[in-house]
Amino acid sequence: PATTYIDKGVRVGRDTVIYPFTFLEGKTEVGPRCTLGPGARLIDARLGEGVAVQFSVVVDTTIGDHSQIGPYAYLRPGNQLADHVKVGDFVELKKATVGSRSKIPHLSYVGDTIVGEGVNIGAGTITCNYDGVKKYQTVIEDGVFVGSNTNLVAPVRVGKDAVIGAGSTITKDVPSGSLALERNKQTVIPDWKEKKKRKGD
Repeated sequence: PATTYIDKGVRVGRDTVIYPFTFLEGKTEVGPRCTLGPGARLIDARLGEGVAVQFSVVVDTTIGDHSQIGPYAYLRPGNQLADHVKVGDFVELKKATVGSRSKIPHLSYVGDTIVGEGVNIGAGTITCNYDGVKKYQTVIEDGVFVGSNTNLVAPVRVGKDAVIGAGSTITKDVPSGSLALERNKQTVIPDWKEKKKRKGD
């Protein structure tokens, strides 16, 4: 259709469906039975079989079979995604290696990171890879569960099957199979609203 753009050097596999407002640029290679768009932009991307990309930008990234990208994901150059990976809405990846069946479903930044197999990264997770001068690597081993709103301050390694509690800022390595928590204890002040009202009278 008139709203789809495919560069001369692009290769598209059999039975792939390309929806409107999709741009395939550079040396992009798309495997068979993929679903692209609507609203996808792929630049020098390499997709395996059965990959779905929706409303997302993928640049110089390799994506394994049956992976799902988007909507509204941004894959910057240098990513390697294995098979059955999910990268969801408002996720940004940069120079990340992601193992099979790992999920980064929403609202996360994962940069200069190695993610193992079967990892779940909760919403709002940030890999803090830059200290203003130099960039550092984060390693998240197989089977890790990262709770929502977590900061992983690189360089740091999270061991196999470890769990990171939601709201934590992790600055030290986490041993395999352990639970890591780093947050203040919740404080509840009863009747605070009513007392505040009385002060204002």
